[in-house]
Order: sequence, then C-alpha cells, then structure tokens
Amino acid sequence: MSVKVTFLGTGTSTGVPVIGCRCRVCTSENPKNRRLRQSVKIEAHGKYFLIDTTPDLRAQLLRDPIPRLDFLLFTHSHSDHLMGLDDIRPFNFRQREPIHAYANAKTAKAVRRAFSYIWSESQIGGGKPQLELHEVEAPFAHDGVEITPLPVHHGDWTILGYRVGNFAYITDTNGIPPATLRLLKGVEVLALDGLRPSPPHPTHFTIDEAIAAARQVGAKETYLIHLTHDIDHDEFEATLPAGFKLAYDGLVLKDER
Repeated sequence: MSVKVTFLGTGTSTGVPVIGCRCRVCTSENPKNRRLRQSVKIEAHGKYFLIDTTPDLRAQLLRDPIPRLDFLLFTHSHSDHLMGLDDIRPFNFRQREPIHAYANAKTAKAVRRAFSYIWSESQIGGGKPQLELHEVEAPFAHDGVEITPLPVHHGDWTILGYRVGNFAYITDTNGIPPATLRLLKGVEVLALDGLRPSPPHPTHFTIDEAIAAARQVGAKETYLIHLTHDIDHDEFEATLPAGFKLAYDGLVLKDER
C-alpha cells in the first residue's frame, strides 16, 4: 500500500516559538525551528486522513492542503492534539456527509465531553462539525486503509499510536509495552516522541530514551517528533546516530510500494 505522510506540526504543547520566549531557538530564522503542534496528514489507498486535530489545524491545512478529509484518528484528548476539531467543518460543507473518527474508549469519552455540542439536538445547521466517532482497540480498516492501533504509556494513561503499512506514528509516550512492540514488527519508518535532551519527563521520552525505544522497534528510519525549544534542528540533528533524524513541519515521507 502506497503511503504518503506529511508532518503538519512537530512541536510540543506550547509550539515553537514559545509565547514570550527570546531564546535562540524561539528567535531563530531557520524554518525548521518553527514547530506547530504535533500532527500528521496521511494519503493511503486513495484516501486522506489526519492523526489528531491540533489548535493549529487551520493554519496547517492552509499550508499543506488536502482535497478532502476521509477520516480522523485520535491519539488522545490533550488540548494540543484535539482542540482544532471544529476546523473540520469546511470538509463537512463540501463533502455533505459526516466524517468518521477513531479513538480508544477514554479518548472518545473526552471528545464527547469537550465537544458535546456536536451531538446536541438543540443546534442545527453548519455551526458544528458533523462527526461519527468510533471506539477502537484492535486493528480495523476504513475504506480499504488498514490501521493498527498501538497502545502506549503516557504517564499512567494508555493512549494510541497508529501503524499504517510500514509507517508507525507514536507521539506523547514514555513507554512502549511488549505487546505493542510485537505490533511494530516489520515497521520501516517510525515517528516517535522525543521531547528534549534532558531532564527526564514523567510522560514523554527524552531523546536518548526515544533512541533506545526505537532500537527495540528496529525501524530503518526514525523521525523524532513533539520537540521543544530546547532543540535547534540543524545542530541537534548532526549529533544523532545513523538512522535517526528530527522531523520538521512540512516534511514529506513517501513509500510508493
């Protein structure tokens, strides 16, 4: 299955630049140091979908547009991964149908709570997204696109990464369980949370922790994501071992098989 991945955002919850910060990364002229909140768009089997709807979604899709939105995958319900959901409405207007979305049970419950007006019968018209939300745990397919949910630890919370073909996407994690490592067997390209070099974080991998976890997965290429303003792209990428790179906003990966 041919898969094309575009990184819409590669930053942590504050984005980079951080509001009010005058550090050398936040004031850098290097476009690879400008990081919107973390998400990707994927084209596979003729379908277009997103992983997460960040608060920056409108700006992301104006910069990297898609002709339609066939479905959504949610990793979890923290605001930097969810709060752009309302910006799917233009796709509803054009497609004239609800958009399907997938999440684990805890995330789906949080989506229904945060965006309760979506399911309210008291408001009619184009003022709210049209969404069909499905709870998933096991592998599933949507319109021919086969997707494997990847349960990972985010502190004491279990959230989802996703595998599509030979690509796997795991954000916001500080632990990959053995059962999920088995689901990752044969992955060739991995996008993995690597928040910062140090200090350790209770819910995210540091760079060294991410490298160690990626080596357990065994992918040929690993792209580190969810990056803070502690990381200057060019300087830090030059220090990474072979097979590891930093993702950046607008980066496109293609698997034409």
